[in-house]
Amino acid sequence: MNHPAPSHPPPTAFFRSGERLRSRSVSDVVLTGTVDVPMPPTRLLADWEREISSQLALEPGDVEPLPLARARARWPDYRLCVQAASDWAQAQGLPGVLASSDVALMACRGAKYHHDGMQYGFAAFCNLFMSEDKGLDLHFPAAGRRIPLRRGTTAIFDTGQPHAVIRRGSSGFDAADFAHGSDCNLVFLTWELPIEDASVAKALRIEFDVAAANAARPDEESLMLGGKPAVVNPASGQWMRNG
Repeated sequence: MNHPAPSHPPPTAFFRSGERLRSRSVSDVVLTGTVDVPMPPTRLLADWEREISSQLALEPGDVEPLPLARARARWPDYRLCVQAASDWAQAQGLPGVLASSDVALMACRGAKYHHDGMQYGFAAFCNLFMSEDKGLDLHFPAAGRRIPLRRGTTAIFDTGQPHAVIRRGSSGFDAADFAHGSDCNLVFLTWELPIEDASVAKALRIEFDVAAANAARPDEESLMLGGKPAVVNPASGQWMRNG
């Protein structure tokens, strides 16, 4: 079967490796599953909601960190949650990677389509969602994947791949779906998995040093598309020409 040629070349990520910038492909692989994790304690859930409303003041599409150290002090099953995610990652061919990776606690009120390839081109993300099903999906338009989000949903993906959290059944990100007064805040744990780890690169099918010798190269970490910084349409997730 013949497939139409893509309208643009694939993006290239440039990330810092030691003292140099190294190039790599951007994977459209998404590893996803569901693990059995206990519901966080009621008082911890209430603490998260207070923090989100009083400190973060999330607007539709915002993604911001929550204090993990304070949460752990009130979260007796935290270790069980981490172990469940680690066991699942091991089943995906990533033994021990989560244990040696940085972890953070995040909150979002939906998420506009974006990529994280400029700040985190050196990493893949592993997310474990701790909120109940609120009718939201994690959407990867390039991969054609929509993942219903509920407690225990896991996902590993390339930070350079466009993604968003959108209303289930919608065709894209709409701020009106996350208006104030609606119950749509999500909390999740996220790990930064080193993209140069052999098991991570294999699982996501990453190729390194892909930039041609005469290709335009940025001075800093960046995601490049057609020789320019890659920009994502925040409503649709499609790549946009920048300049």
